[in-house]
Amino acid sequence: MFCNSAPRYDQGIRSRRELMAQIHLDYYTTLGVTPEASDEEIKRSYRKLALKYHPDRNQGNKNAEDKIREINAAYEVLGDPETRKSYERLRFGGYGRKSDFAAAEPTETIDPGVVLEAMEKKLWEEGRLEIFRKLMQDLPLVKQELANIRKATVAKLGYDKFHEDIVKMHAKHVIGEIVTPEMEERKERLLDVALHMLLSQGVDGRGGHEGEEWVRRQLAAAFRRGRVDGYCEACELLYVRK
Repeated sequence: MFCNSAPRYDQGIRSRRELMAQIHLDYYTTLGVTPEASDEEIKRSYRKLALKYHPDRNQGNKNAEDKIREINAAYEVLGDPETRKSYERLRFGGYGRKSDFAAAEPTETIDPGVVLEAMEKKLWEEGRLEIFRKLMQDLPLVKQELANIRKATVAKLGYDKFHEDIVKMHAKHVIGEIVTPEMEERKERLLDVALHMLLSQGVDGRGGHEGEEWVRRQLAAAFRRGRVDGYCEACELLYVRK
């Protein structure tokens, strides 16, 4: 049995609301292109939509104002190759056919908490896989970690056992030494894009700068939990009791 992940992620998200989150968080849909679109196609579509919904052409049109904000938010992410890659890892699915872009607007209001939890789950999984793969590619490092864990466990319990709480506590102290600058840079890009996606959907805590900071802290905490769980899983997989 592998280490437990965050319990609330095991509760699942109701399919209707999950679908709604997919619709509202798909920037490709917003720009009217497919996920396979080239950078140039994305740029052309953005320019066409920006011209169509430009405030000067739609004075007093509230729908156009909302639309141009959505278009700008989508292009800010998809218009840059690096942030687009991060978005691809975080997007909640999407639609592969042009006809799917005509999906009807949902009649139910999305619960911001549901959307935030779904994004937290995405980031938790990214963090978990990141550390798990890192350790599986460096077995000498895992063996050294297991030796340190075994020593700490025997000192605390008086006998050898894979004790999840002890392993997780150890993980929190050593993960900083395992994470490379490249891994940390990638994490920051993911957090930036995730925050951008949530803010564009009105998930902003209590609003303002403090609200944004609160949301980012929740996302960062989810990623850290994933890293700890990934470390725990890798160690448990190779653990042999002596």
